Amino acid sequence: MAPTGLSRAIATDLARVTESLDMIAPRWSVWVLMTLHEQPLRYHEIKPKLAWLADGQLNPRLHKLTDAGLVERGQLSQRHVTYGLTNRGAALMPVLDTLATWAGTHLEKDLVLNPHTGRREPERIPKAQDIEDALGLITPRHATPILWTLRERGTASARDLAATVLPGTGPTTVYQPLRQLTDDGLVERTAGQSTYQLTAAGRALTPVHAAFADWAAGRTPARAASGQAPSARKHHGQWATHTARPAASARSAATPSSAAWKSNDLFSHGTPARPASTVAGGRRR
Repeated sequence: MAPTGLSRAIATDLARVTESLDMIAPRWSVWVLMTLHEQPLRYHEIKPKLAWLADGQLNPRLHKLTDAGLVERGQLSQRHVTYGLTNRGAALMPVLDTLATWAGTHLEKDLVLNPHTGRREPERIPKAQDIEDALGLITPRHATPILWTLRERGTASARDLAATVLPGTGPTTVYQPLRQLTDDGLVERTAGQSTYQLTAAGRALTPVHAAFADWAAGRTPARAASGQAPSARKHHGQWATHTARPAASARSAATPSSAAWKSNDLFSHGTPARPASTVAGGRRR
């Protein structure tokens, strides 16, 4: 059911962003895309880079991303193919940079002991995992329309949100997603407790949504990085199916870290960490 009460331009961008997020939300999608970012690879070259994935996990993800138009198969010979990013897949990379910056700033990290200094420091999280954890926050059903509506209106009651996000339904339909977004630190009740508004972390998603809207519309994202040019890749495909994952949690703003990917960003930290337990003074990831 399409949201109502928003301008046609905003509603169009909202629909595009929701579909774009759904395309990459299934688990391990970002890991696969980042693995193929620098150059096309044969399956046996991908496998050791994502060694924790069984064939029954990696193969379907490659096929889904190919169907979505983000990955393409190249024929080396009758028996050998490569997998690489399409134009659309390459153009998505600076958009993921934007999401990685948000995640690095707003997702809580465990404090771990540095064996060299003897001090406890924030855990180093692989960039792909930061992005996937952020997707777990913003891709559950109705999350994006609620966040978008609150950004446009500033504050809104559950009844008003339901009328916009799910027209024809009552406020009870948005209670669960609102509760989840509140628990995750993206939405909060106003002082009077009768309306909702975005937290600082929720408001900071504006560049993320803008980047996805530009990418979905075929525009160059405002924060496009000066990385690999996509001109040598094919441009095709539409949308993929969304698979829900457990959400992470946002934390209070910290000093942003650079989202520019380095060659060792993906693999220097071993098998990806899953959502961690509660950190003293903060929310769980």
